[in-house]
Amino acid sequence: MPDTETFPALLGETARAWRARLDERLKPLGLSQAKWLVLLHLSHGGDAMIQKDLASRIGIEGPTLVGLLDRMARDGWLERRESPGDRRSKTVHLTGKSHEILRRIKSVAAQLRRELLSGLSEEELSQCTTVLHKIKEKAEHL
Repeated sequence: MPDTETFPALLGETARAWRARLDERLKPLGLSQAKWLVLLHLSHGGDAMIQKDLASRIGIEGPTLVGLLDRMARDGWLERRESPGDRRSKTVHLTGKSHEILRRIKSVAAQLRRELLSGLSEEELSQCTTVLHKIKEKAEHL
């Protein structure tokens, strides 16, 4: 019988452990978890994202993100621009410096992914992915 009581905690702990290992490997690049999460989400979002949407994707409050974006803009990782559709909103864009480091982040992430998923069959990974997609979809539509 499946253990539905511990499943949510295990899922969260697994995600935290994966991020922690990635964070350890990215620290030598001078990136905190908050910074590399912003860069990855922006790269997946097509290089321009409204700040509010970025905060939602990362799972932090807007005011918390603003301070982080201020620091990252000062350091040359990104730039913010007025949104063409809404002057009250800002869009966040990656810079050339970000594109260079993203290649390294993705390489480190790919190596970690290979290590963590080694030993799993294609069938196991496929089943797990299917289940996680179903749970995510239900959670987003409740």
